[in-house]
Amino acid sequence: MRRLIAYLVRFAVILIGYIVGSLAASAFLNALFLGYFGYALEPGHPTIASALYFSVPFVALFVAYFAFMPAAVVILAAEVLGRRDWLFYALGGAVVAIVFLGFVHNVGDANFDVTATNARLAVIGCGMVGGIFYWLSAGRWAGSWRRDPLPDADP
Repeated sequence: MRRLIAYLVRFAVILIGYIVGSLAASAFLNALFLGYFGYALEPGHPTIASALYFSVPFVALFVAYFAFMPAAVVILAAEVLGRRDWLFYALGGAVVAIVFLGFVHNVGDANFDVTATNARLAVIGCGMVGGIFYWLSAGRWAGSWRRDPLPDADP
């Protein structure tokens, strides 16, 4: 019974970590594009703060949707291997972003393809930021479900 609870808790932590990573990647992408278009991220700027309150969670939905399958493979590999270092998750996030870029290139829709080098590097950077924030929230305890929980009191 304790093992089942440990699995469920770990699954919940992974899910929360994925949400945190998606939000972080979205926030980084928003910050990059605001900087690209010449807007400074000033704390007192009235329009940028309200725009970010809407756009960061909205873009995070798309990030989470398109990154789900490759991220699930990276998370599963990290859990099975028990990888707990930040570099694994940063490089895993970059791989997830590269898989996404390959997917949008092979779809064949010219409006959906990311062709500019700066935009491709921004997406890869966002994948790395998302991976690092996943590590901060869930990846540092990867493989913890494999440890034996405390023995049951009942023989």
